Amino acid sequence: MADTQSALRQHVLYLLEGGGAHVKFQDAIAGLAPKLRGVKPDKLDVTPWAVLEHMRLAQADILEFCLNRDYREKAFPADYWPTPDAPPDPRAWDKSVKRFEADLNAMCALVRNPRTDLFAKIPWGDGQTYLREALLVADHNAYHLGQMITVRRLLGAWK
Repeated sequence: MADTQSALRQHVLYLLEGGGAHVKFQDAIAGLAPKLRGVKPDKLDVTPWAVLEHMRLAQADILEFCLNRDYREKAFPADYWPTPDAPPDPRAWDKSVKRFEADLNAMCALVRNPRTDLFAKIPWGDGQTYLREALLVADHNAYHLGQMITVRRLLGAWK
């Protein structure tokens, strides 16, 4: 089982870190002008800030669920989407990026840890495994990084 989990860990880490067909987080947000971070493009109802904060909030929630025996479920959508649609101050974007990266690193550390049985059910959950939650983070991030690129293209801010 250890060899199987070791190989599986590497595949999951590859997904979490933006491997293969997945864009890397830093590539998706790099070079976005501060003046565009709170702008909604025509025909879309999200801003780059809303996408970034949603990703951060959702990933933090999943990580908290994995690590905190006293986890309390959040309210959707209120606890997962920011208001307003623009960063509240000039430093908010960078703070959100740092928090997102710290939580992503923590999820990777959980997956990387050989003491984490990826197939084990999370004791305070209702059937979720550590593997399922790590894959959920990878899937959710991939979806919204694609959304970030779409928003940036519509704003004329993508390569």
